[in-house]
Amino acid sequence: MRKFLVLLALVALTATSAHAAVRTVGKGDSLRFDPSSIPVSMKGHYDIVRARCVKCHTLERTVVAVQTGVAPISGQPFDHKATKAYGVKMLRKPDSNMSKAEVKAAVELLNYLVDEAQR
Repeated sequence: MRKFLVLLALVALTATSAHAAVRTVGKGDSLRFDPSSIPVSMKGHYDIVRARCVKCHTLERTVVAVQTGVAPISGQPFDHKATKAYGVKMLRKPDSNMSKAEVKAAVELLNYLVDEAQR
């Protein structure tokens, strides 16, 4: 009976689904999401974020917001509503040089990352 319980416990431990959270690499100003942990369908979105968002701030700010659920500068919640608001804000900034399609892709990626961080 004891062997059965041990075996049952091992099966239960190995049968649980593993969560593939989005990892990060680097430290401080070089902190960013690990590209290998971004799904293939979101790679293009991540490329946009890496190219456009770093014009004004490091990706560290984005990583911290996603990981903590709090925007580091304003202290406001960083959720789907916030990602949309930031997208609109960036679209309105004349020096962001972001198209509507790029903003939409960035917001989709941020929403995915926020969801992953909450798991």
